[in-house]
Amino acid sequence: QVQVVESGGGLVQAGGSLRVSCAASGSGLKITLMAWYRQAPGKQRELVAQITSDGSTNYADSVKGRFTISRDNAKNTVYLQMNSLKPEDTGVYYCRSTTWSNNYWGRGTQVTVSS
Repeated sequence: QVQVVESGGGLVQAGGSLRVSCAASGSGLKITLMAWYRQAPGKQRELVAQITSDGSTNYADSVKGRFTISRDNAKNTVYLQMNSLKPEDTGVYYCRSTTWSNNYWGRGTQVTVSS
């Protein structure tokens, strides 16, 4: 059974920084892609950033230059460093871990940016 658990969310003032983490676990797990999504109240879930097993990254335009995604393949863990946070970054941040056959989602971690 695969488990995906996010951590590190919280409340921060605009202009501040926060790092969220996500760890995937499971027997024989081989993850190809790890990604962060977010969902603001009343809005659809959107892709924030993703990273492949060889380190290639992709970011939403709204976070380029402010957020950095990284991963530790040995630990099946992905991180999202968020700097210069804005109130519009507020939302529940979800981690998705992709293998050759399936996608696995965590339950999310709340990030709130106050103005």
